[in-house]
Amino acid sequence: MRRIGVAAIVLAVCTACGAGPSDRPEVAIVEQGGGSAPTTETATEIPQLQAPVRDLDWSDCKDATLGSLGLGAGPAGLSLECAGFTTSVDTSRGMTHLIEIGAMRARLPQTPDGAAPLVLTSGSDLASSSTLAALATGPSASLLEQQPIVAIDRRGIGASTPLDCLSTAERRALADLGQFTAGDVSNVDEVAALGRDATVECTDALQPYELAFDTAHAADDLEQLRELWEVDGLGLLGTGNGAAVALAYAAKYPAHVGRLVLDAPPATAVDAATAAEQRVQGQEAALANFSRRCAALNCSLGPDPTATITALRDQADAGNLGAVSSSSLLTAVSAFIGSPRGDQATRVRELADVLAAAERGDVAPLQDLIDTTETAVGTDGQFVARCSDGQQWPGPGRVVELQQTWAAKYPVFGADAAVALMRCAAWPTMAPPPLPSTIPVPVLVFSGAADPVIGDGGLATVTGSLSSAGARWSSVTWEGYGHPVVTHSDCARQALDRYLDSATLPSNGSACPA
Repeated sequence: MRRIGVAAIVLAVCTACGAGPSDRPEVAIVEQGGGSAPTTETATEIPQLQAPVRDLDWSDCKDATLGSLGLGAGPAGLSLECAGFTTSVDTSRGMTHLIEIGAMRARLPQTPDGAAPLVLTSGSDLASSSTLAALATGPSASLLEQQPIVAIDRRGIGASTPLDCLSTAERRALADLGQFTAGDVSNVDEVAALGRDATVECTDALQPYELAFDTAHAADDLEQLRELWEVDGLGLLGTGNGAAVALAYAAKYPAHVGRLVLDAPPATAVDAATAAEQRVQGQEAALANFSRRCAALNCSLGPDPTATITALRDQADAGNLGAVSSSSLLTAVSAFIGSPRGDQATRVRELADVLAAAERGDVAPLQDLIDTTETAVGTDGQFVARCSDGQQWPGPGRVVELQQTWAAKYPVFGADAAVALMRCAAWPTMAPPPLPSTIPVPVLVFSGAADPVIGDGGLATVTGSLSSAGARWSSVTWEGYGHPVVTHSDCARQALDRYLDSATLPSNGSACPA
């Protein structure tokens, strides 16, 4: 596979795509009230989704995908197939340069032939194909019994044409927040300098397409898929940042929205610091949940896992864990806890043992976890996408204030999260992601009480945007920890199944147990 190099967009053809779950029997959704949407919506006038008239050229990629992600085989007969399609870098500017968008389809033997697929996007948080692989090999695979699910990797991420604009050293320094390169300057100033250099490198490499990797262009890629399929509308499941992509699609192509599910959506129309603080709140809440479960299992982190992890972070910050920085440690912990894998409950001891080994001086397992994490969440494509999506990045003075404030309010993740805002502070100002003015179908919204990827502080802005668009919507809150909701909660999956089948919404303000 070739990469995007300096001043050139090239094609890359994909041949292989590379939280406490609730696995209970049928459980009733508990209504907790709140919200202004209709309590129940049976929308018989909403058309059924259509199967593709003309499909992509799929080929088997199950073994390669599951092997690279360290996942089990999944349910008997699981099929994972990969494909790709080309799209213009920027149709709005008449650009004809093409890039490849990676896709992966999951099915089971009992998936009905000719069933309309559900389209999944995780946006920039994680390759959509990785989210789908985790979904398909866990309890959420039951969703495949009714329809196939097709994951579309955001441009520059996963199996889509990758971006290659930073050196390994630059990528490493950004991940470490300059801990090992700061010298006599503050870490805020060092990350500001690293961010400026990275911005110059990537915008120069991508010219004249440097502004074509935001949510609006990701929505255009979904529309290209719809046109290739020759269907009237898409059923969309957007998780995390992918929910912003799905909303952008609804804003640009409202007539082609067949179903719209927003799972753990980020806040709409907020500045980057507010979005980061909401994420930190989710990280702290998820870690507290993980620590309670770990302690209850008498795990290797002792009776107070949070205190042990905090002490380990401090060791990393002091340079006592070799090449492990405090930032890379916290990123790995947060990503592990927020993994879409449905077997997360069985992995509590796994993370505990890795961290306990590092505490004893054996950092090799932790370094392996960090390397795996950065491959999943620290690519150049994700850097470009995240910087493109953020709004009103704060300057160094404001970040210093946030560093001090957040260190007190959010004692584990707060300080590093503030400094990390400087990575994108030099990125060119981008238009905010578009929001829909009308949505022709009911919208189902899931939110996690302890989501380390997005947090839940932005839910009101999302539902407010839906109300402003005149949409019918219902929100369901999951009381567990992890991301996204549908890969962990059987209760949420049941609500999703009903919605996909008949566009029926559950009672607004409902809650699913942990």
